[in-house]
Amino acid sequence: MNNAPIRDARTLGVPKMIVLGLQHMFAMFGATILVPILVQSYGLPLNIQTTLFFAGIGTLFFHICAKMKVPAFLGSSFAFLGGFATMGSMTSGIYENMPAEEKLAYALGGVVIAGLVYLVLAAIIKAVGVKKVMRFLPPAVTGPIIICIGLSLAPSAVTNASSNWLLALIALATIVIFNIWGKGMFKIIPILMGVVISYIAAVIMNACGMTNADGSAILNFAGVASANWVGLPPFTLAKFDITAILVMAPIALATMMEHIGDMSAISATTEQPFMSDPGLHRTLIGDGLATSLSAMFGGPANTTYGENTGVLVLSNVHDPKVVRLAAVFAIVLGFIPKMAEVIGSMPSAIVGGVSFILYGMISAIGVRNIVENKVDFTNSRNLIIAAVILVCGLGFSGGLTFTVAGTPITLTGLAIAAIAGVVLNAILPGNDYEFGTNPDGDKNRGIHQ
Repeated sequence: MNNAPIRDARTLGVPKMIVLGLQHMFAMFGATILVPILVQSYGLPLNIQTTLFFAGIGTLFFHICAKMKVPAFLGSSFAFLGGFATMGSMTSGIYENMPAEEKLAYALGGVVIAGLVYLVLAAIIKAVGVKKVMRFLPPAVTGPIIICIGLSLAPSAVTNASSNWLLALIALATIVIFNIWGKGMFKIIPILMGVVISYIAAVIMNACGMTNADGSAILNFAGVASANWVGLPPFTLAKFDITAILVMAPIALATMMEHIGDMSAISATTEQPFMSDPGLHRTLIGDGLATSLSAMFGGPANTTYGENTGVLVLSNVHDPKVVRLAAVFAIVLGFIPKMAEVIGSMPSAIVGGVSFILYGMISAIGVRNIVENKVDFTNSRNLIIAAVILVCGLGFSGGLTFTVAGTPITLTGLAIAAIAGVVLNAILPGNDYEFGTNPDGDKNRGIHQ
């Protein structure tokens, strides 16, 4: 059987490309709309339509910056949730008795500045060269970080699936069956088939009077009925204040580390040298400017999505054009509230069942990254670095919050893991990694010699 990846989806024909684009859109949808839903729970009116619109716009902008080469989708970043929560509860100074809409505008202003921080790291990488930077990110560091990206998402997969285990298992089993035994087109759209078949099952179960584990209805179409067919996404212009900037901007240190981990994962998945071509500085610029553009007009921060990296693994279609199609679909959904609500009505159990595969795939890529780079774990130095990264990445599930100049700042578990790994690699003696001695492994991590 030919397992060679498909790098030009045009060979499959336009109808199949459209279906593959829909698959990527479904993969990102649940997590992307969850961010505004959570931000709304903090008392800030972040809009789902606007979020979808800027996820699509941000993805296309990123692709332009990355020379149309990197098959990455940019969805809503969870890393900034702690900052939004802080802003939502802010009642001192100018924020006393401030309307929620205005408070959101100031929070978004902080996100705009956070996106611009990316440009600083991009400039450093451009000046000194990606190879020098990657010396501080050997496979003993990047491999465990990629593993953490997948495993840190695992609890959300279980939480979602536990709302209705039968539905989650139907989604999971469908994906496995189509991926292993599927023929032709069906073999490369297992995620989409898992969503469609489990949604049909949800409709049948709902009609038969079955409920979720907590007694709630499996499907709720109340939002669909009240939504309009066509409507402009509501835009909010960002405002700037030093307090909000101090809350939001430092989070960029965390998300930049996550970006490097995601780029390593996508490079390892597609076996393409994206760190050097188009270059890590270009992908950072794309991610940062996409975040600033989104926040400037009312959307959340954007970030490269692990869910879509998992789709690349399962579908074996590595063509960025398919991801750009998904971006176009997200933009269109931003103007069709009713369709956004229909997809948003998808039971969380289905999202959980799908996530079981996607999140596990990301961690498996991290393991492959370690194996193919021949990381020596008989060397206690490498063992210590990996151990600390894994415990930080998984142990700090709620992040780490500390106060600077009276302002709470939260670092995510992944950011703590990345920082700890980089620092330990820099200070521990006996570094056995030498850049360039394993060209195949370096290429697997996205770097040309």
